[in-house]
Amino acid sequence: MNELDYRGFRVIVVDDEPEQLQVFRLNFRRDFDLQLAGSAPEALEMLRGAEAAVLLTDQRMPGMSGVELLEQAKEVRPDTVRMVVTAYKDAASILDAVNKGDVYRYVVKPWNVDEMRITVRRAIERYVMAKENQRLIEQLKAVNAYLESEIQHEWDWSGIVGAQGGMKRVMEDVQKVATTRSTVLIRGETGTGKELIARSIHHASPRAGKPMVKINCAAIPETLLESELFGYEKGAFTGAEKRKPGRFELADGGTLFLDEIGDISAPLQTKLLRVLQEREFERVGGLETIKVDVRVVSATHRNLEQMVQEGKFREDLYFRLNVFPVNVPPLRKRQGDIPELARYFLRRHAQENGRPLLRDFSADAMSRLVSYPWPGNVRELENVIERAVILCAEGERIEANDLRFLDLGARPKAPELAEAASPEAPLPDVLDRIEREELVRAMEEAQGSKAAAARALGINRSTLYYRLRKHGLAERYGLPPENEPTAEEKA
Repeated sequence: MNELDYRGFRVIVVDDEPEQLQVFRLNFRRDFDLQLAGSAPEALEMLRGAEAAVLLTDQRMPGMSGVELLEQAKEVRPDTVRMVVTAYKDAASILDAVNKGDVYRYVVKPWNVDEMRITVRRAIERYVMAKENQRLIEQLKAVNAYLESEIQHEWDWSGIVGAQGGMKRVMEDVQKVATTRSTVLIRGETGTGKELIARSIHHASPRAGKPMVKINCAAIPETLLESELFGYEKGAFTGAEKRKPGRFELADGGTLFLDEIGDISAPLQTKLLRVLQEREFERVGGLETIKVDVRVVSATHRNLEQMVQEGKFREDLYFRLNVFPVNVPPLRKRQGDIPELARYFLRRHAQENGRPLLRDFSADAMSRLVSYPWPGNVRELENVIERAVILCAEGERIEANDLRFLDLGARPKAPELAEAASPEAPLPDVLDRIEREELVRAMEEAQGSKAAAARALGINRSTLYYRLRKHGLAERYGLPPENEPTAEEKA
């Protein structure tokens, strides 16, 4: 409490005698944010305009006594600490009001300046403590509500399927970074299990006993995302009937998982950058600065480097988020994990669908699963297994026929290449389309790194540049036009 800047707290003093108000002005104008009122109705109007930390009133005033004013003030601003100045002959009635809880303290005339200063400071401290207790209660209620919604999720991070296969390198990185305070950015295609990795980081960290709070930035409208992240005050907008803490407050002491971070708007990027730098923010419609201790783990399937180059994502925010990158490989890059994953999902969905005897796959069925390219990654694999469990006949195994709905000719495509080539298309057009598709896929998997894409395609960078320009992809991947060579080409 000694670090409080009392000058920043509003103190309303009420007295019908101007000379008494002048005494307060002369003695306390540098101690508090002092506001003076000559009547009870004027003081009530001040309170309706904005909350005050302390309301200090004289008892004997025409029209409405001090105690009557404080009773009405309690209805208008219940958090404001109420005090009254009185003569000895009014002490009995004031003491009754104190005992009822309507008045924090009464001061008997004539009062001492130093003692009054200390008394008002104690009242401000009481106000601050009550506000903090109220905030903590609201936060605990919100955390409990959030955890109740999360309690259905199974969690056993040590048993992540594939941790001994294609995911082994990823899990080694996770175990290294989990015990630190570092901000983590998880990269990977949709459906690769980025949220599972985020949970791994939280549950293996010293923050495991605190909440892990998540929010999908792409699933919430831009107009609502700010209030979901930072919370809002009562009356901040239509429908804000009471104060609501945001996800940052809920995650205080724990971890906040920002999924699809690449989808947030430019104004919100600026506000998020401030929280990452200063660890503080204000609720929507609020003036109080709230400090939090939150570890941020974010995830995206987007190419943030390209978005930075295009001016769609702040470079300084990118560097704040990308302190420790974790790259989750797509399922087609770790085919060795597919049998283990498939059996894991089979056990889960067989149990949920009342098929406990269904335990494995035939060799042909497993061959179909391993051969499929899985454009939807692990999420698609789980959906396929659940569907196969429902479709399969009685028995202990999923047969190849139970997976007949799988299109083994499917290939993961960039969105703009989703339409299939016409069977009647000339061969050169088909080859051009395939080449362009492979270029886009290589660049996306390399997250914009031309050197990595060239290595994956088995060509040198000059050839890659030529091919990108040929297919109209130069601007997308940061290459100058053909008549403006790159710095490497100039060299």
